[in-house]
Amino acid sequence: MLKPMPMPMPMPKTAIRADLLDFTAAPSWGSPSDHGVRWRPDHWLLIDEQGRIAAVQPEAPCADWQQQDHRGRLLLPGFIDTHVHAPQLDVIGSWGAGLLDWLQTYTFPAEQRMADVAVARETAALFTDALLAHGTTAALVFATVHAHSADALFEAAAQRGMRLITGKVLMDRHAPAALSDDSHDVANAERACEALIGRWHGRGRNAYAVTVRFAVTSTPAQLAMAAALGRRHAGLYLQTHVAETQAEAAWVAQLFPEARSYLDVYDRAGLLHERAVLAHGIWLDAQDRARLHDTGAQIAHCPTSNLFLGSGLFDWPAAIAAGHRVSVASDVGGGTSLNLLRTLAEAYKVQALRGDKLNAWVALHAATRGAAVGLGLGHEIGTLEPGRLADVVVWDWAHGPVATQRDTVARAQPLHARVFAWMMLGDERYVVASYVAGVPRFQRKVD
Repeated sequence: MLKPMPMPMPMPKTAIRADLLDFTAAPSWGSPSDHGVRWRPDHWLLIDEQGRIAAVQPEAPCADWQQQDHRGRLLLPGFIDTHVHAPQLDVIGSWGAGLLDWLQTYTFPAEQRMADVAVARETAALFTDALLAHGTTAALVFATVHAHSADALFEAAAQRGMRLITGKVLMDRHAPAALSDDSHDVANAERACEALIGRWHGRGRNAYAVTVRFAVTSTPAQLAMAAALGRRHAGLYLQTHVAETQAEAAWVAQLFPEARSYLDVYDRAGLLHERAVLAHGIWLDAQDRARLHDTGAQIAHCPTSNLFLGSGLFDWPAAIAAGHRVSVASDVGGGTSLNLLRTLAEAYKVQALRGDKLNAWVALHAATRGAAVGLGLGHEIGTLEPGRLADVVVWDWAHGPVATQRDTVARAQPLHARVFAWMMLGDERYVVASYVAGVPRFQRKVD
């Protein structure tokens, strides 16, 4: 029988002094304005014994609060990565493949290693620690087809107190036999998912995601089963890929000739809803975007992966015009960094190539409050509001002489200029400490 999650031990009341930045509403596209931006320089963030934000104030608290002085540093809500592959750390930065070749050459061999339970556990521990070291405190994660790979991720997240959403990958065709469910026995994969849901969904801060790799690797029967799981259990998420490359979209059209579009395959199967997160969404049309709006589903924009694999340029303004939600994601291993600052810097370049300019407020909102609201977690994480869990990260404003000089100049400019330079030049070296529910889970070693 599964043992209940232990109740967290009360913590000392903690107060962190820093420059506090978060969002109260979605900022507007285009020239930066202060709409939705909340800036509180040199303030104290108070965290109670349950790991929740108790208050934000300009003055130091009384002596019974344990004080951590990070004055001159930046504090934001922890980043939320809405699409990342834990088993692909071994192949990040591999040379010379587009998406479909990438799967065969790098992804599937890496994922086959997870058949070993010990390897899956080691990978889960490495992955969750790496997220925290890169400034990410919550994530929507792909495991592998092996149920124990999802178990390992859930267990690692529970040990660290993290908000993590994952699930067993579903594939029953066009994949290696070692990574395939039995297409003649859809119920077998269903039973594996049901067991994982029973063990982990809603336990602590874990939640289950029905995880369809992409339409190419699931038969219609498996897609129908995936949708049935979502209807059967309240609060399940759905994660998959959509319209990443033109070649992939053409293959989907051959396999599903009755569907109007790639997205329509999922829509017909009943997989689009307010907790559905579809990675990429580059090659969508106006009808697809309208359907995302109508169903509440969102696109996880993966710019480092899209550029690295040559997949295409995501049209963020078109998503805004259609009114559907957009979050940002590292998509490691196709993506080239777990650090979402690096991801946001590449997102700016994607829009610049399209002739648009992404401002820092829209970008950072998509990685914090916007992602939390899109996942239905705005009551828990994503802002520095009292009552939210204190998933927060302390950052240096600069690292190294060039960035330090740039920051010195930016201090005399409007806030957006300073934050934008920080976003464009920053990386995981800037992370000073990552807190999960008020507990410091990563602290940079002193030079």
